[in-house]
Amino acid sequence: MKILLLFVGKTDKGYLPAAIDIYVDRLKHYAAVELRTIPELKNAKSLSEEQQKDSEGKQLLQAAGEGELWLLDEQGKELSSEEFSVFLEKKLQGSAKNLTFVVGGPYGFSAEVYARAAGRISLSRMTFSHQMVRLFFAEQLYRAFTIIKGEPYHHK
Repeated sequence: MKILLLFVGKTDKGYLPAAIDIYVDRLKHYAAVELRTIPELKNAKSLSEEQQKDSEGKQLLQAAGEGELWLLDEQGKELSSEEFSVFLEKKLQGSAKNLTFVVGGPYGFSAEVYARAAGRISLSRMTFSHQMVRLFFAEQLYRAFTIIKGEPYHHK
């Protein structure tokens, strides 16, 4: 299975890319993992929130390709690390060849992206910056694989 982590806009906080790379490198032991970033919109301040979501949505759908699409969204289903590992294991054993997880921009996703998605996952009821979510999700994805494999990373 190939896993695509799709992000809107670059990670501009200097400490975050290095931390994200640590987990992406670890993930490559378990699956083919790719990080893909669509560029931030130019002149975004002159666009409404809906216009921004629509424009980002078109780019996201083009970059996502044909894989099963899951959105990281504050309105998504909250899962424990163990529950997420069960979810991931079912996906690995299922028919999906490509699994795409998307971290959107600051305003969320367009209606078109929501319609295309297989579902939504929330990392917390708290709100995090979309840049921090990238790191948190990469770590949780790694944690899920270690739980699936019975490795000693996760402690109950």
